[in-house]
Amino acid sequence: MEKVCRKCGKRSRLISQSIGHCLDCIRGSPEEVLPWIKRLHIKTREAFHLPLEPPRDPEGVKCRICINECQMGEGERGYCGLRVNREGKLSNLAGTKEEAVVEWYYDPLPTNCVADWVCEGSKEIGYANLAVFYGACTYNCLFCQNWHYRNLLSRMNLRRLEELLDCVNEQVACICYFGGDPTPQLIHALEASQLAREKKRNLRICFETNGSMNPKLLEKIAILSLESGGCIKFDLKAWDENLHMALTGVSNRQTLENFESLSRLIKERPRPPFLIASTLLVPGYIDEEEIRNIANFIAKLNPEIPYSLLGFYPHFYMKDLPTTSRAHAYRCREVAWEAGLKKVRIGNPHLLSQEEY
Repeated sequence: MEKVCRKCGKRSRLISQSIGHCLDCIRGSPEEVLPWIKRLHIKTREAFHLPLEPPRDPEGVKCRICINECQMGEGERGYCGLRVNREGKLSNLAGTKEEAVVEWYYDPLPTNCVADWVCEGSKEIGYANLAVFYGACTYNCLFCQNWHYRNLLSRMNLRRLEELLDCVNEQVACICYFGGDPTPQLIHALEASQLAREKKRNLRICFETNGSMNPKLLEKIAILSLESGGCIKFDLKAWDENLHMALTGVSNRQTLENFESLSRLIKERPRPPFLIASTLLVPGYIDEEEIRNIANFIAKLNPEIPYSLLGFYPHFYMKDLPTTSRAHAYRCREVAWEAGLKKVRIGNPHLLSQEEY
């Protein structure tokens, strides 16, 4: 069914009714479009009793874990929902060394991972990845493929660190932290990783993240992944900052800076790949121009960085979009190759539709 852009009147089935605006208007007229879309972001957060925006109390306590740098007044919670100002001090509701809002499961190797095509785990048949799914995030993606993390957060599904460590056995070859996003609870992930590697030395540590963390925390997880043979997978959701703001509610500035910073470490361990990028091909919004700009950015840093283009499935507040078409995915792959990237892959091919758009 065709929808209509509220600004220009364009009709297309590739316009999400909830967003209400086409890609051209988001990129070309952000001052008119973004305030409207911001109201949608607020609505999505109200539904889960999350702080509507990053607090900015000039007299508040500042959190420096991620790009949002929430400044919380007395009793206010941060954007991720896990930190609060209590009597003028920053208090962690979860994501401490002792406990986190999290769940986990064994994922038999080789697994359907963003990095499975370049990861050592693809060779370890009979072993498992301990997949650690965090119930919090620093972004507010309207197309979130794992939006149910909010249910963990709503009921504060707290699990003790000891419970997670008990699951590290001889069959576990790697731990991958994802979510939601590990960023709001990296303190927990760092502690868990250190203790897990004391228990089992040949354990790879991997992170799948939006990359919005404080650079000092990034440095710590980089050391972990480098030394353990693991990888860090950055989800580069969009290139244009206005589009990124529309889709996620947050700037991509910190993500791009962090990705560039990590690229300098590749030479310390070229194999297996240390840094991997991915982008979800959201129909109507992540077009060839977005992929070209992202691919150019990556290629200038290091053309050997693996890049996955992921098929999209309608989710959360963008349920009215189609799945990614095969033709669009293949065109985007060609664009990434033309930018100079040597390792480009189409992920989730089972989601691709034959229908052209």
